[in-house]
Amino acid sequence: MKILMLAINDPAGTAIQFCRAINRHTPYTARLATLETRYTHAWEKDLHLPDLGPDGVEELGMLMREADVFHFHMTCDERQPFGPHLPADHLRGKAVVHHHHGHHDFRTNPGAFRDKYQRLGRTNLLVSTPDLMKLLPEARWQPNLVPVDDPLFTPLPGRFEHPGPLRVCHSPTRKDLKNTDDFLAVVKAMECGPLRLAVDLIDDVPNAECLARKRRCHVLFDHMQGYYGVSSLEGLSQGLAVIAGLDAWNREQVAGFAGTDDLPWVLAAIRSDLEARLRELAGDRDHCRAVGDASRRFMVERWSDRAVVERLARFYEAM
Repeated sequence: MKILMLAINDPAGTAIQFCRAINRHTPYTARLATLETRYTHAWEKDLHLPDLGPDGVEELGMLMREADVFHFHMTCDERQPFGPHLPADHLRGKAVVHHHHGHHDFRTNPGAFRDKYQRLGRTNLLVSTPDLMKLLPEARWQPNLVPVDDPLFTPLPGRFEHPGPLRVCHSPTRKDLKNTDDFLAVVKAMECGPLRLAVDLIDDVPNAECLARKRRCHVLFDHMQGYYGVSSLEGLSQGLAVIAGLDAWNREQVAGFAGTDDLPWVLAAIRSDLEARLRELAGDRDHCRAVGDASRRFMVERWSDRAVVERLARFYEAM
């Protein structure tokens, strides 16, 4: 099976991670074509149109002709040109997947997408986090993945061997959507007390630098929007105590996928929760270390890139 993923921009580097995992852990092959680079995070690329010469553009056309599956991410669809190539010209005989990641257009008007898929008879629908199933009930949740054995996604030895404040990181792609104001307010409130924090607010840097900086920390704050982000998965794999506001619905779906109710996230739904959790972690370093150890164990045993991509492979096989 040959899978061609297509995206205007790769959402948080997830599409390229899926391609890498498909090629590494399944008998299938996957490629990714993208059109734009947003932010300066320097995620790995494959067939990025602005970087392609004539040979690369020709290769993309060949891949469109030969693919068995067109896997569209976010708002991209068959009417989106990729240079001189239009996916709609190559749909005959192919399976089509639409994969949503919480793009603003989708969140604000999911009915438009539902109507389009119903009109076109599209039933191979995926969403990246459980909350999005409420917007697109016909879809299946396909968890995102991180390569748990990649050195940047493993725990950094010696983090707990040096004295000093608890090191807490936060890497919001969009501060207005990630409770950054709440986080900074809590940090300020703790400045004059005995449990001060050393904060790394990671903003608009290449992904490799972001991961390296996270890896040096003890705690990661994701957000309190009711679900989790890719940042959570990165921090859990690195053995950090990860704070996020997963609501009951999301916890239930995650537990079903992971096969356990013992989830590693440190829960905080509002600002006062966040302050309480940070005080607990800062005041008991052994507890913080134990939470991080459980985080890493959970990702290796329950959420490895192999386990996640095998779920995607079964989805392809059932189409």
